[in-house]
Amino acid sequence: MTESLTLHLQKTGVIAVLMIDRADDAVPMARALLAGGVDCIELTLRTDAALESLRRIRAEVPEMTVGVGTILTPKQVNDAKEAGASFGVAPGMNPRVVAEAKRIGLPFAPGVCTPTDIELAIEAGCKLLKFFPSEPCGGLVYLRTISAPFMHLGVQFIPLGGVGPANAAQYLKEPSVLALGGSWLAPKDLIAKCDWAAITKLAREASDIVKQVRP
Repeated sequence: MTESLTLHLQKTGVIAVLMIDRADDAVPMARALLAGGVDCIELTLRTDAALESLRRIRAEVPEMTVGVGTILTPKQVNDAKEAGASFGVAPGMNPRVVAEAKRIGLPFAPGVCTPTDIELAIEAGCKLLKFFPSEPCGGLVYLRTISAPFMHLGVQFIPLGGVGPANAAQYLKEPSVLALGGSWLAPKDLIAKCDWAAITKLAREASDIVKQVRP
């Protein structure tokens, strides 16, 4: 990750992790999140509309920082970069994927949940890591334990999975946590109903938590 992007993620505190089925929903959804104070999105490659959604948001909501998640292959790394992604994220630590991201200059956060994953990521040159799935792995207690041997190297984490309004503040207070992955900010049912006001409300609640913990 570049220094400027890392600082931006730390400031925003929450990255909205989204699955979009219709590219037509991308721009109003991005505007709804932005109205609530969330200016960073991870569009997951779990739907065919993800890359087109990225292109539309980049064109029509330039204030939004947009990355691509669920990157599983080197080809998807290139697809994300060509579509205009600011960063890439993966659920696991695939050395071939990370190497391709490094080769083409796409800031990348691989997924980790064990000390071995973290060692492999560091060896590949990654210092910002997605801790996934956070709560099923053991949550904050587990994260503190596995991160301890690596903190002197400047490693930071983006927890995702089981993180929400009830525990967001606790995670954000943790020194090793740069930002949170927030799949709760724009649930698929609200996007399907085009309930942009509800998404803005969820984004504002998350933004308020970030401001309280990181004034």
